[in-house]
Amino acid sequence: MISDMVGWHRMLNDNKITLIYSGPLWSEGIGGIGGTLKKRLEYDEIPFETSQEVFSVFVEQMNNMLMYSAEKEHFEKSENPAESSKGTFILGKDNDNYFIQTGNVMRNESVKLVKDRIDYLNTLDKQELRKYYKEQMRLADYNPESKGAGLGFIEIARRISSKIEYSFEPYDESRTFFSLFVIIGGKDAQIV
Repeated sequence: MISDMVGWHRMLNDNKITLIYSGPLWSEGIGGIGGTLKKRLEYDEIPFETSQEVFSVFVEQMNNMLMYSAEKEHFEKSENPAESSKGTFILGKDNDNYFIQTGNVMRNESVKLVKDRIDYLNTLDKQELRKYYKEQMRLADYNPESKGAGLGFIEIARRISSKIEYSFEPYDESRTFFSLFVIIGGKDAQIV
């Protein structure tokens, strides 16, 4: 077993992975992972703007996994019944760029909506993303039943220096594994 750990350690270092989490997600638990991320970014001594972009993308991606993961665990026996989602978050750094990859299982019926939303966002430039974000904010304000009108993906697209990369892989008959990859940093990255 120890030799397996050495291999994992080398693989993570070779791929410049600085933070990885895989397992149950609770809204309260995201704060703990976020604290670790903030400390990591502080040690990296990066510009404040880049740190904010990385943290903002982290929050949006964790919230997406929390809300839309099709892997749920229910805890009924405690005083406060709870539900957790499952997902994986990976942060890496290559030169001045950070990359974030997340993955979670989702229901097959959600795949087309998510794919269409990301494909559309990938066609927009930073100004168009800003305008679209404002339009969707207004729609969310008028619809109290909305789960954010897709604002999380828009927020991610606004803060990254690349297009959103994604994949969908069959998981079982009714579910798909969704993976999302983004790069933050470089000359093109800026908050709009």
